[in-house]
Amino acid sequence: MKQPRTVQLGSVAPKTYTVQPSAQKKSGSILSGLLLTSGLALVATFLHFLPGLHFLSSLILAVVLGIAVRNILTVPASCQPGIKFTLKRILRLAIMLLGLRLSVSQILEVGPKGLGIVAVVLGSTFIFTCWLGRQLGVSRQLSQLIASGTSICGASAVVATNSVIEGSDEDVAYAVTIVTVFGTLSMLLYPLLFGWLALTPEAFGVWTGASIHEVAQVVAAAFQTSPVSGELATIAKLSRVMFLIPVMLTLGVLSFRQRVGDSKSLPIPWFVLGFVALIGVSSFQLLPTAWTEALTQGNKFLLTVSMVAMGLETKLHKFKEMGLRPLYLGAAAWLFISILSLTLVEAFYL
Repeated sequence: MKQPRTVQLGSVAPKTYTVQPSAQKKSGSILSGLLLTSGLALVATFLHFLPGLHFLSSLILAVVLGIAVRNILTVPASCQPGIKFTLKRILRLAIMLLGLRLSVSQILEVGPKGLGIVAVVLGSTFIFTCWLGRQLGVSRQLSQLIASGTSICGASAVVATNSVIEGSDEDVAYAVTIVTVFGTLSMLLYPLLFGWLALTPEAFGVWTGASIHEVAQVVAAAFQTSPVSGELATIAKLSRVMFLIPVMLTLGVLSFRQRVGDSKSLPIPWFVLGFVALIGVSSFQLLPTAWTEALTQGNKFLLTVSMVAMGLETKLHKFKEMGLRPLYLGAAAWLFISILSLTLVEAFYL
């Protein structure tokens, strides 16, 4: 005969509840990461103005500082949310604000010949670099980052392009280093070649603006020869920045389709639309000049903060895994854009 079961009251195990972190704690974690990236960005900005380091942009110094802290010291885990926030939010805001540096009238000042040279050189360099990257066995993302940095506007183009192709932080840091090295070489060598090549100030300005990587490098190289070269070079260079829009949209679509298959949807990042809108703001002078200058200067610091975060997420051993092939690719792209742009300038300006 079955024995009756005895049920003891109070034997049921108490329910357990997981307490989610409060919004205050989360915002506190973001704040600690922002303090770290902002502090290192201030150091990078200070180093940029030191004698002997002025030729290095604050962006590359920020990357170096971030990499040094990440690989030599220990980054507290509490800083990670702030670092991630910088890479996702602050970076895209900084890219959008780049539109304030451009206006339609500036772009038109370079003239049809200058714009034609810029367009041909940029497109040819981008395609050549991506093609050669495949031949060398460099990853698609890293090839595209080197291509955009070389053909458009250096480190700014690298980080802008990565926001749509989603390469690794190591890819970004490697590409920024490569385009900075070869852009610096151009900045030092071009003024020495000015007299030897017997270029006019106008021709030298267009050549410099159409081929040197960073805006600061273009200004430093071109104004060493004459004010005419400097002004024309700056305008030609800024016109290259305009090509960020079609490049980011095209790469965004291609990257999206490779991830999820063929799709009719067109992923347009909001910050690209903001970039275009701010070009309109600049073109029609909808903001006071003082505001525009303040926002432009502030945006340089936002980009520097973003590059610190990129460095803090970079692991040096990944560079070793990539090898020297990306460096060879950057060198070939640098020679290609320099020689092609010089050939076109000599054909149409001399």
